[in-house]
Amino acid sequence: MTSPSAASIASRCLCLAGPTASGKTAAALAIAAALAPRRPVEIVSVDSALVYRGMDIGTAKPTAAERAQAPHHLIDIIEPTGAYSAARFVADTHRLVDEITARGALPLLVGGTMLYFKALFDGLDEMPASDPAVRAALDADAAERGWPALHAELATVDPVTAQRLPPTDAQRIQRALEVYRVSGRPLSSFHREREAVDTPPLISLEPVDRAWLHRRIGERFALMLHDGLVDEVAGLRDRGDLTLAMPSMRCVGYRQTWEALDRGDLSDLQELGAAATRQLAKRQVTWLRSMPQRQVIDCDGPDATGRAVALAVRLAETLA
Repeated sequence: MTSPSAASIASRCLCLAGPTASGKTAAALAIAAALAPRRPVEIVSVDSALVYRGMDIGTAKPTAAERAQAPHHLIDIIEPTGAYSAARFVADTHRLVDEITARGALPLLVGGTMLYFKALFDGLDEMPASDPAVRAALDADAAERGWPALHAELATVDPVTAQRLPPTDAQRIQRALEVYRVSGRPLSSFHREREAVDTPPLISLEPVDRAWLHRRIGERFALMLHDGLVDEVAGLRDRGDLTLAMPSMRCVGYRQTWEALDRGDLSDLQELGAAATRQLAKRQVTWLRSMPQRQVIDCDGPDATGRAVALAVRLAETLA
């Protein structure tokens, strides 16, 4: 199955991806500023956490000042009680690319949710819809046995999917088991080979030295704690309508902070949050390496932002 969205937007937008803490926001704003004299830029967020209102610190959401530098889309669009899917992202992005280009501007898709990029580029498989009863049963099972046990169960019915998921990736383990229980088929069986389609130019910020990224992640999580992440999560907990089973509260940093508040012990939160973020970054880089069309900028190299801007300017000249 090809992706009509990918085919129709291939010559009309530019993409910027990278793992967390790789410098995407700074690069995106610099690209927007460099291109503005020729063509205004509007940024479309490719981030499954930035969609939630009230989750600002732990998501490293662009500040009001940063968002004033260029129009931003797909930020603060749902409450944390809701859920946002790859299918909805593809539909929203297709619509936004139409609207932005109609205004004479260039859509710049920026983020680190590689599943969204992949869905946009490759299309979506027709899988079973979510089943609340099955999800509730899986949540109850996980509360009793733990997600690693459910990961082991997944390995028996869908070893292909289990192999690419860490035992702590609750959201994706739940979805894979849900698909199996609803359809009787492993999630991996829904993934089919697709015809090659043109995809938008993709700039990828990737570190040569993983230790450099790990230091950045540690420093950024420490800054989040300093800026009030614990208070932000405490306020979300106090709402009374959120639980750790919800996708919003499973976001890296939020889950670890919520669990630390449950324990009444914040002493190891810095390390736990940074470790979870390092694991996220590792998965993001793995996803990126599966995208052969990407053009890589070493984000830990000299003047990475400047080189990303120069590449973006060249690529923009090839777009409609």
